[in-house]
Amino acid sequence: MLWIGFLQWHIRTFGNASVAEPVIHDYGNIDCRDAVLAYDRMDYVMDAQGQAVTRWDGVHFKPHPVTGEKVPDEAFQTALEKYTNPRKAVWPKVDFIVGNPPFIGASTVRRALGDGYADALRATWKDVPESADFVMHWWHAAAQKVAGGEARRFGLITTNSLPQTFNRRVVERALSPSTAAADTLSLVFAIPDHPWVDNADGAAVRISMTVGAAGACEGELLNVVRETSLPDGSSDVSLMTQRGIVHADLRVGANVAAARTLRANADVSSPGLKLHGAGFIGTREEAIALGLGSVPALGAHIREYRNGRVLADRPRGVMVIDLFGLSIDGMRLRFPATTDGCWSA
Repeated sequence: MLWIGFLQWHIRTFGNASVAEPVIHDYGNIDCRDAVLAYDRMDYVMDAQGQAVTRWDGVHFKPHPVTGEKVPDEAFQTALEKYTNPRKAVWPKVDFIVGNPPFIGASTVRRALGDGYADALRATWKDVPESADFVMHWWHAAAQKVAGGEARRFGLITTNSLPQTFNRRVVERALSPSTAAADTLSLVFAIPDHPWVDNADGAAVRISMTVGAAGACEGELLNVVRETSLPDGSSDVSLMTQRGIVHADLRVGANVAAARTLRANADVSSPGLKLHGAGFIGTREEAIALGLGSVPALGAHIREYRNGRVLADRPRGVMVIDLFGLSIDGMRLRFPATTDGCWSA
């Protein structure tokens, strides 16, 4: 949800001292609505029989009968949704944007909000990577508003994953625009990793806080140097302040996150062959069952497998299928057994 309001200051006098007090006036400008997506309507997905298609609700779990670990409870279902004419939500014109958007990770957006919403979100917000957390849609929209002169500043609380690679891409793009200098954005205040208590269940999480302003300028970076847990679940925190250009990785000093690969190092070395998963590794007996020793030329593609740990310790007696250089059709024609699920295991 997007919460936007205006804050007026009024002066009260106590003797010879004047004290400024914030007074919130009801201007009717606080909206409780979806701040990311707007759409004409939401419908439920129906099957051929006219029944609503459902999925696991993403909330309820049950213990696995064998392992005892929590697994989805299929008894709890929710209807699949589809959104007509999804588009970016329009934010009202304001001076400051302040918020604490939902802490939903990129991998859990679909489970938490549903397939229909996730699909509409991805199709609409193509300028935010799918690998970025949900909160980055707020961050990106706020940064665009401020950089474009439609707001003076934004201040957002996000998860502490903001400086990590996938989320940092959104921040890097905002801090390093390819357009005119007038669209430049700077971080004028940041805390990269601060304790936070979720009031819903008391869970301790870590957050980042960032404030963005238009123009190229220095900012203040505050890092937690000491924290002491208090009885109410909060923390007494001591901070160290640095001043300078705050980069996308929420650091000052050398912009390490913007470092690029040296062209001079291209083709100097190679990491060699890599296995991604163990699906092509098997025993010698399994290799013989695939035709090793009986199918001509298969010996050039099923080889003994060695890695660094094996060389330093002892052979495991396993082999690996290596079909590099063969097309799919050529592989099926010459070595059909290797395409039939690889190893029997």
